[in-house]
Amino acid sequence: MFVFGNLFSGIAYVLDMLLNLYFWVIFARAILSWIRPDPHNPVVRMICKLVDPVTYRISKIIPTRIGMVDIGPFILMLAIIFAQKFLVATLFDFGARMK
Repeated sequence: MFVFGNLFSGIAYVLDMLLNLYFWVIFARAILSWIRPDPHNPVVRMICKLVDPVTYRISKIIPTRIGMVDIGPFILMLAIIFAQKFLVATLFDFGARMK
């Protein structure tokens, strides 16, 4: 059973790292929206392609515009924190109990 415990612990660790990376990509997108960088820069385009479709879907469900401020990225960051605290922690605990 320890093999499955290690498997779940490994999945939880990788998921935690991916969610953490995506959190910082969202943060970078929010900063980029303030400074208006070159839209033809490949890094800027990649960050926009990773974040904008998800925040667009959130804004379709929940009105995210408050005046001139879009809180869609903030809502997405809260969802990532929730997933890290609930889903990843649950997988870690499940893996630890199977060892």
